[in-house]
Amino acid sequence: MNQKSRGGHSPEKSSARGGLSQAMVFILLFGIVSLFSDMTHEGAASIRGAYLSLLGASAGTIGFVSGLGELTGYSLRLLFGRMTDKTGKYWPMVILGYVIDICAVPALALVGEHGWVAACGLLIIQKMGKAIKKPAKDTVMSFAASQEGAGKSFAIQELLDQIGAVLGPVFLYLIMLSRSGADTVRLYARCFAFLAIPGAVTVGLLLVTRRKFPNPADFEPTPKEYIPFRLKGAFILYIAGISLSAFGFLDYSLIVMHVSRIFTGAGTAAAGGFLTSESLPLLYAWGMLVDALAALIFGFLYDKRGVLALSLSAILTAPAALVFTGKSFGLVFLGVSLWGVGMGAQESILKAAVTTMVPKTSRATGYGIFEFSYGIFWFFGSWLLGTLYDVSVPAMVGVSACAELLSIIFYILSSRADRREAGGAPGR
Repeated sequence: MNQKSRGGHSPEKSSARGGLSQAMVFILLFGIVSLFSDMTHEGAASIRGAYLSLLGASAGTIGFVSGLGELTGYSLRLLFGRMTDKTGKYWPMVILGYVIDICAVPALALVGEHGWVAACGLLIIQKMGKAIKKPAKDTVMSFAASQEGAGKSFAIQELLDQIGAVLGPVFLYLIMLSRSGADTVRLYARCFAFLAIPGAVTVGLLLVTRRKFPNPADFEPTPKEYIPFRLKGAFILYIAGISLSAFGFLDYSLIVMHVSRIFTGAGTAAAGGFLTSESLPLLYAWGMLVDALAALIFGFLYDKRGVLALSLSAILTAPAALVFTGKSFGLVFLGVSLWGVGMGAQESILKAAVTTMVPKTSRATGYGIFEFSYGIFWFFGSWLLGTLYDVSVPAMVGVSACAELLSIIFYILSSRADRREAGGAPGR
């Protein structure tokens, strides 16, 4: 279908003003949408674990609910990915998902002083919104990325994502500076309420992007013959590797809960005077800044080395669990930095890999299958790690690090299988 017949711009390879292609304009616009979206839910993530703890949730509960949220958010993507491929209704799915995702965050301000159950429910609802939008969002992004390079395109989007993920916690920190005598629970609730502002901007910009590019599927030519989706060996091995990584990867809710318990309390300073209840969002902002830089580096690295780039990220991420083993600020800083490296590598490479391994006509299904497996392993990993935190921290650290390092075997096997299936083509 021609874009111009719908009143939008034709997404061909012609350059826009300033020499940017229409595909890159779309990538940048969607990246700015993601920036404000990440301001909203990553700002919330910077204090959510501490908030749930203050409301009465245990470490095991926080780990379970965080994992269940990811399981819900990822497993339903299989359903919504299939639905998106069958209907071709990319924009309706994206918009509906964003609205649910964005609205669930400021609603956390309304749960009350002992409302951890309601807060956990809103966390699940938010993840459901992400489940609806993500396969469609990643698919329309992949259409534009097919023109500009998958690794580079998703790296740019992740960079903009993480600028928002840095600004969100900083925004909350500024709000916390004017606590006006409020106790910590009310102060955190106020922060969630203020996150409605970037949330509203997200939805407005999304509608602008939809109006300018009503049919982004035109960025990538449709094959003359339908190519049915089938699970290739490289894709299966890739899913196995990234699922192991998800199993061992630390949910930030557990990290911030640990830091809030060990280093803060009733607004008192610790760790050299840096960590307080009010400054916790800045720690998350640092992790997101590292995430942004890592995403850019690993995205370009993927275009050169393929899935093997994830092997390096696994080596760097494995020691992140050491954040739980001591009480020095330096160890916390190192652990959060390595956690940010893992997040950045995964967010840029994961989407790019599906783009290059799965044909256009069934790509949303490919994203759904991949994210379904990722979510299941994230759920069980988060639940186990949260439970081990209360039982044996060394065991928790060992399980996390071993899972990350074992994933490297599957990345190497996937890379070899991908080269065989592509006939030995370079760069794959």
